[in-house]
Amino acid sequence: MKNVNVILFDDFTLLDVFGPVDVFSRMDSHYRIDYYSHNGGKVKTKPNFEIETKSFNDISGFDILMIPGGFGTRKLVYDSKFISDLKNIAEKSEKVMTVCTGSALLAKTGLLKNIKATSNKMSYDWVTGQDSDVKWIRKARWVADGKYYSSSGITAGIDMALGFINDMIGGGAADKISHALEYVWNNDSEEDPFA
Repeated sequence: MKNVNVILFDDFTLLDVFGPVDVFSRMDSHYRIDYYSHNGGKVKTKPNFEIETKSFNDISGFDILMIPGGFGTRKLVYDSKFISDLKNIAEKSEKVMTVCTGSALLAKTGLLKNIKATSNKMSYDWVTGQDSDVKWIRKARWVADGKYYSSSGITAGIDMALGFINDMIGGGAADKISHALEYVWNNDSEEDPFA
């Protein structure tokens, strides 16, 4: 069973997290989901939502790392300790996924240099400004490059998670999950109606 380590912070976007998490939860014989924040404890976001997390130091299985976006990313790109610790976790992780402006945090670590990636189109200029050496792709629902997966804005994270399941497990698993969710999966990573 693989660990899905979800990084949370104040003012993350709910659907960035729980859209992909719902996809992975449908494969609970393959994936175990845990929530982490820099120092652990309660993380808050709108509307009146809070969740208990473990600290970065509690991560023991470095299988899949997922980094969501949200307005909290705007502050965290300037938090050098957070970025350094995130880099350490991402380097150890077998796979790394970002949703929306979560790619700004990963870009700030320097790990995306010369790697293809994408992000939310409404925040695209800000995100891409975090590291111009990333091979940013504007027209993409999600991008996979080596161990890194990145998605466009919010619901694109669901498409990416289904694409990841398709890549890792195959056998029509992603189609079955999207059907169970009554979700119309955009299974073409290059088809981005918001670009």
